[in-house]
Amino acid sequence: MATYSSPIDFPVTFADEGAILLIPERLCVTEAVAFKDICAQLCQRSPRPRSIILDLRHTVFIDSSGIGAIVTSYKGAGAVQIPLKLREAGPQVMAVLALTGLDAVLDVQPAPQVGSKIDGRRREEALPNTHPSVRSLVKRIMDIVGSLIGLVVTGILAIPIAIAIRIDSPGPIFFSQERCGWLGKRFRLWKFRSMVPDAEARRHEVENQAEGAFFKNDCDPRITPVGRFLRRTSLDELPQFWNVLKGEMSLVGTRPPTPDEVAHYEVPQWQRLDVRPGMTGEWQVNGRSQVKNFEDVIRLDLAYQENWSLGHDLKLIFKTVWILFQKNSGAM
Repeated sequence: MATYSSPIDFPVTFADEGAILLIPERLCVTEAVAFKDICAQLCQRSPRPRSIILDLRHTVFIDSSGIGAIVTSYKGAGAVQIPLKLREAGPQVMAVLALTGLDAVLDVQPAPQVGSKIDGRRREEALPNTHPSVRSLVKRIMDIVGSLIGLVVTGILAIPIAIAIRIDSPGPIFFSQERCGWLGKRFRLWKFRSMVPDAEARRHEVENQAEGAFFKNDCDPRITPVGRFLRRTSLDELPQFWNVLKGEMSLVGTRPPTPDEVAHYEVPQWQRLDVRPGMTGEWQVNGRSQVKNFEDVIRLDLAYQENWSLGHDLKLIFKTVWILFQKNSGAM
C-alpha cells in the first residue's frame, strides 16, 4: 500500500480496491480544482487503479464548484473505464447529491448514520449556504410578491400574445427548455414561443456568434416576426414568473445556463451556480444582446455575487424596467 499527498492536502491511498482520495471538510473552488487535477492524474496513471474512491467522511460543505469537479471527474474516469465511487457520504453531501439528482447517477454509499434516503425537511436543513442570497428570507418574500404580481400581468397579456403567436406561426404558445439552477439542479424554464416550432432541430443551421460555452446569433432566422417583438420587449420571458414562484429562479440572479453549456464548464466557472438564476441581473442591464463572450458572462455573474445585497437587487430591478422602455433593449 502506498500514499502521497497533493499541494492542498488530498491524501491518496492505493489499495487492492483502487485509489482512495480523502476529501477535506470543504470542497470549494480551490480544493475542487486540485481534486479534479488529481483525478485526471490517476486516470492517466500506469497501471490504472481499479477504481477511484472518494472518502467523504469529513466533508460537510460542497458548493457548485465541488459538484462540477465531481461531475468532471466522473466523466473523465468513465472515459477510461475506471469506476468512480463515493463512500461515507454524510447528510450534507447526500442533500446536495439528492438536489442535483446525482445520487441516482453516481455510485454513492452514505455514512451509516445517514441511511440510503434523506427526507425533504432534513435535506433542506443540510443544504449548503453557498451564498447569502440563497437563504435570505426577505429576498424570497420579494420573489414571491414580485412573481404573483408578474403572473397577474402575464394573465392579462397572455391572450393577445397567444393570438399573435398563433397567427404568425402555427405551433405551441409556450416554449420550455431544460436549464440549470442553483448547484446545477435542472429545471424546466418557460417562455412564450418566439421561434419556429422546430427551432431546436435547426440549431445546427445557425452560426454561433458567441465565444465560449453559450449560443447567440443576432439575426437568427428561426425567430419569427412576432417573436422578435416579444424578445425586444422581453414579453417572451413573462412565464418565468412561474419559475420564480416555484423557487427555481429569482427575480434577480445570474443567467440560467443550459445543460449543454454547463457540460463545457471548467471547474471555476461552476461558481456562477452558487446562486439561483434570475429573470434579470447584471447581464440584463449591461447589454445582454451585446454580450457575446462567455468570459464576460462569467465576469458579470461573479460581480453580481460579490456585490449582492437587497438594495442591489432593487437597483437592478428598477434599471431593468427602465431599460425595457429604451430602443433595442431586448435580447435578439
